Amino acid sequence: MTSHPLLEVDGLRVAIRRQDTALTVLDGVSFAVGASQCLGIVGESGCGKSLTLRAAMGLLPPGIERTGGKIRLSLQPGAAPSEVQAGQVAGRGLAMVFQDSHASLDPTMRVGTFIAETVRRRGGTSRSDARRQAVELLASVGVPDPKVRFNAYPHELSGGMRQRVAIALALATDPRVLLCDEPTTALDVTLQAQILRLLNTARTERGLGMIFVSHDIAVIRQIADVVAVMYAGQIIEIGTVSDVLDRPRHPYARALIDAVPSIDGPVGPFRSVPGSPPDPIDYGSACRFLDRCGHRDTACEGVVNGIDGREAGHRSACVHNGTLAHGLEAT
Repeated sequence: MTSHPLLEVDGLRVAIRRQDTALTVLDGVSFAVGASQCLGIVGESGCGKSLTLRAAMGLLPPGIERTGGKIRLSLQPGAAPSEVQAGQVAGRGLAMVFQDSHASLDPTMRVGTFIAETVRRRGGTSRSDARRQAVELLASVGVPDPKVRFNAYPHELSGGMRQRVAIALALATDPRVLLCDEPTTALDVTLQAQILRLLNTARTERGLGMIFVSHDIAVIRQIADVVAVMYAGQIIEIGTVSDVLDRPRHPYARALIDAVPSIDGPVGPFRSVPGSPPDPIDYGSACRFLDRCGHRDTACEGVVNGIDGREAGHRSACVHNGTLAHGLEAT
């Protein structure tokens, strides 16, 4: 791994505009990703996982805007990351693989032509060479008969094959960092395993940084090196896969892991986290997990912010971080 991160997100804040007010939904999110490293981001629906990726890419929908923070990207091997503006990184160092491959592919274009045109947009490539590279990319992601599939339209391919093409399309931009927004969710377990192996191969062979968003902790175990747990628009725990998933320090992380059913565990009802996440309009100075936490006390009512995921080590935002750790492991 290089001494500098490939991507650094520093204090990212995103808000929804409602008339004359701005409702903050991402609040001070910070993390860094190095070459050949995969950061997994987990959390329940609505916590801000996908929004974080879209904000980094500059792909926020109308009515949602970045209100603070910096995105820094290393565009050359070994170079320190430098600040980039929203909308300047898509196709220029960052590429994204979406959950729905239809979001990436143009239904009116043959998949190979679309990839070749993406290659040509990098500049300095002839049409024939771009076509050759497109065929090579299709072959590299496991598309059978790539010269034949080059001429296929998206609707002529299976879901798993479309996702492979979407990955080839992302790699056609020659990215430094690949952002993956639940790319295996709609696939069966066999295809899911194939796509995970493909992504792991791509990042190791190309030295890519990767951010992989998922609600599936089993998937994160297979692909990530570092795990960040998000809750209510903040990172509340971060560390290596074994640290966070086997020795969680935040009560929410523990509850999230316990909610995953196990074929080896005792038979019984599924465990869930009681209550619901707070509405952004109700975010205050107290811990945002306060009303759902079985370990809460008066210390939790003070100012509790998310953590800076760029700092090394296993870290938790819980004010009882040290004293609760052992008990949470044993839950």
